Amino acid sequence: MSSIENLITVADLEKYPDDDGKRYELIEGELYVSTAPGLPHQLVLVSLLAAFISYLKTNPIGKIVPGPGAVFSNFDAVIPDLAFVSNERWSQIVANDRFNAAPDIVIEVLSPGAENRRRDLAAKYRLYHKYGVQEYWVVDQENQSVLLYRYTKFDEVTLKSSDRLRSDLLPGFEITIENLFKY
Repeated sequence: MSSIENLITVADLEKYPDDDGKRYELIEGELYVSTAPGLPHQLVLVSLLAAFISYLKTNPIGKIVPGPGAVFSNFDAVIPDLAFVSNERWSQIVANDRFNAAPDIVIEVLSPGAENRRRDLAAKYRLYHKYGVQEYWVVDQENQSVLLYRYTKFDEVTLKSSDRLRSDLLPGFEITIENLFKY
C-alpha cells in the first residue's frame, strides 16, 4: 500500500471527468479505471435485473439499483454493477444520492482482462467484506458461472450451468445460472 500522502481521496476522485466513458473507482486510496462495459456484460446485467424486478414485484422487500455510487470512506468509492438493499436498511444507508454504507447484496459482472478480474475477485472482495456487505455475487461470463460469497456464513460457492442461484436474503428468489447467459 502507498504512503498516506500518495493516496487518492473521494474529493480528488470528484475532479475526474464524468463524461469520458470510463469508470473511476477508489479502493484503499488506489485509483482503478475501467472502460465502459461491453454488450455481453450489459446483456448479463439485463438478465439479472429482469430477474430481480420480477421477484421484487411480488416480493417488495427492497430495491435493486444498477450502477450506484457507493462511498464507504474517504479512500473507498466504487460503482458496483448492481446493488440490492432491503427496505428496512434503505433510509439508513442512502444519502446524497448514493450509498454511504454497505448494501445487502453487491453484484459485479466480470469484464474481460486480468486487471478487471483481479480488481473484482481480490480488491473488491476485501472491500465489500470490510464494510459489511452480506453477499457478493461475481458473475463470470468467461466461465459461465457465478461465485457467491456469503460473508455472514463465511461461505463461498461456485454455481454453474443448471445450478440455481438462491439467497437467504431473497426468500423465493431463484435463477438458473445458464439463463443468465442466454441473450
